[in-house]
Amino acid sequence: MDNLKKKSMMFIVLIGMVSLFSDMTYEGARSISGQYLEILGASAAVVGFIGGLGELLGYAIRYFSGRLADKTHKYWSLTIFGYFINLLSVPLIALFPHWQWAILPMVFERIGKGIRVPPKDAMLSFATKSVGRGWGFGIHEFLDQLGAVSGPIFVALILFLLGENNFRFAFSFLIIPAACAIGILFFSRFLYPVPSKLEVKLVELDSKGLPKLFWIYCFCVLGFAVGFLDFVLIAFHLEKTKLIAQPMIPILYAFTMGVDGVSALVFGRLFDKNGFIALLFAIVISVFANPLIFLTGSVYLIVVGMTCWGIGLGALESIIRAAVANIVPVSKRGSAFGIFNTLLGVFWFVGSFACGILYTFSPIYLVVFSVTAQLFSIASFLYFRNSLRV
Repeated sequence: MDNLKKKSMMFIVLIGMVSLFSDMTYEGARSISGQYLEILGASAAVVGFIGGLGELLGYAIRYFSGRLADKTHKYWSLTIFGYFINLLSVPLIALFPHWQWAILPMVFERIGKGIRVPPKDAMLSFATKSVGRGWGFGIHEFLDQLGAVSGPIFVALILFLLGENNFRFAFSFLIIPAACAIGILFFSRFLYPVPSKLEVKLVELDSKGLPKLFWIYCFCVLGFAVGFLDFVLIAFHLEKTKLIAQPMIPILYAFTMGVDGVSALVFGRLFDKNGFIALLFAIVISVFANPLIFLTGSVYLIVVGMTCWGIGLGALESIIRAAVANIVPVSKRGSAFGIFNTLLGVFWFVGSFACGILYTFSPIYLVVFSVTAQLFSIASFLYFRNSLRV
């Protein structure tokens, strides 16, 4: 068992390193995408729509990717294909000086991520069985967010050296971490050709569909997704109001990614010990994010709001996935991750688009809408507290 734990931990770390460099690539790009679109002349509604559309398509395709992974067991092939589209779309943004064209690789980047997430999460779920679901996914998310911190800093350094408005050069330079991610991915594939061997198999009763508990869990989480804003709209707000200097916005994003990574480790441990209560606590904290960011006008309170936002993102990217792995049997896990992420993306799109429209009238409307949605999620978790022992 100790040898299995060592192999599992090594696999988690390797996939975490892939995520580190891939996040450095696309989170670096996302840290300046909102500003870039604003400078190119896009409106707040367009930014909200594109941010939500990218998430919608990226999450919707996970349904098909997850089912395909379960049927074919080609976890690595789908993961590698998705990473290629995900990462190589980023430097292509530099080729387009008009927002109508620049949004295309931004959307394809999300689609590529959507293809590779379910099979990659399924492989991670095999490895996290022996080390603890919350802790395993938390470690992966921590490494993931080291890249999310490094990417915006890397981009900010490029803008500092080449000039504040040289966004196209910044997008081009992100080919470097993209190449590193793909290299480690192939190395991991060589060392672990069959990741399912990392999970000790238990006898499972076959069933035609997913457990009822899975659908209850989806219902509880979706309100959180509706109220959780994409950073593109937040960056648009900061650029429009000039509350924070343009080169500091990627730095703020990097700080938030650091909060995300640390919170993933902390809440991952809490999840293994206390179950869904850890997730509920993270959602409660994230409720304060949008009021502090959009209504205060204070740089210090915006930083506090972004800290709350980072904690919510840490929960969204780590223990929310760990709970799915605990609920669903191995044979249906790829499909479960695909369906769960598809639903998450649909509701995230609805929330992002609605918030983009509401922002054009008043940030107050945006805040009321998002907070109400997240409070609904909290109420749902409390209502089903006896059923949710994940």
